[in-house]
Amino acid sequence: MRDDLEKKFQTKVIINILFSLVISILIETLVVSNIPIFSSLHIVNNNSDALLVSGNGSSLVIVLILVVFGIGIFTLSFWLLQRKSFVYIDDILYAIKKISSGDLNTSIEVKDDNEFSEIAASINKMSEEIRILMENERHSEKSKNEMITNIAHDLRTPLTSILGYLDLINKRELSEDTKKEYLNIVYEKAKKLQDLIESLFSFTKTSSSKLVLKVDKIDIIKLLCQLMEEFYPDFENKGITCSVNTNMDSYIIDGDGTLLARLFDNLINNAIKYGADGKRIDIKITAEKKLVKIAVINYGKVIPPSELPFIFDKFYRVDQARNSNTGGTGLGLAIAKNITELHHGAIEVTSDLGGTIFNVILPKELDVEKENFKGVK
Repeated sequence: MRDDLEKKFQTKVIINILFSLVISILIETLVVSNIPIFSSLHIVNNNSDALLVSGNGSSLVIVLILVVFGIGIFTLSFWLLQRKSFVYIDDILYAIKKISSGDLNTSIEVKDDNEFSEIAASINKMSEEIRILMENERHSEKSKNEMITNIAHDLRTPLTSILGYLDLINKRELSEDTKKEYLNIVYEKAKKLQDLIESLFSFTKTSSSKLVLKVDKIDIIKLLCQLMEEFYPDFENKGITCSVNTNMDSYIIDGDGTLLARLFDNLINNAIKYGADGKRIDIKITAEKKLVKIAVINYGKVIPPSELPFIFDKFYRVDQARNSNTGGTGLGLAIAKNITELHHGAIEVTSDLGGTIFNVILPKELDVEKENFKGVK
């Protein structure tokens, strides 16, 4: 691309130089032929290969005037031919100054189809991507207070319960059965606290810009089959049947095996928690030339359409999920989204009477040096 633009620009400049040269020669010839002051000049070949200008005593001055006049004509012609480009460059420079001063809504009109229009389009794209990143950063800053509030609430609720039951055990005379019951409750609340803290740690880790992926060659089909086998006891306890359907026996992608396992662990866990009523979980894997699509499907309660846009937000939980049976930290899907984007992939969800489907798209090859703005298409 860079070589093509350079060649186009050089070709255009050379053509304009030649055209300006022809114009200056024609005009000078016309001037010499028709203006009396130059009639005393003539070119002679004085028995050598050198051409000399012969005339009266002021010939040198006249020659210098002709040279300066020719340079002036050439310069004017070249400037007129390049004027459109000069004006466009000035517009681009003005826009760059505005963007550098913080006005990210500035855009450059893309004119024609040449090297400058390519530059303008690239600057517009860069400006738009920076603007999106800045908006995301502002949104992230705005949500920090909400995140702290949610963390405080989710930590305080089980802690209050734990302290309350421990206080009862410590200060009252209780039967052994009652103590055992209260201790079991304390244990369950402590487990929820542990899950929340681990989820917070994972979310913070996957959200960090300093996280370095340990990229390796991963057989994504083998990974998913292994995960489904590990969840077999949970499927048995919930009375859930499961299946894995794939169009290939093996498919190797670039990725961090630990993070990818966490991604699909969260999605399968989510399907078990909120889709147990459907008694079935399906995983469909479609491997293509440059990417792989994985669908995790459960057949539980339908997620309302109004809830779908927020399903991957941290600490967001659908109202029907807020009960003691399902629990959940509200971070599992946010972590899944972070891991997907770290792998330059995309994740989305649909939910209707045909099932709730979490679709994950991952590229076959991963360039960790390249920023991901929009995900895989």
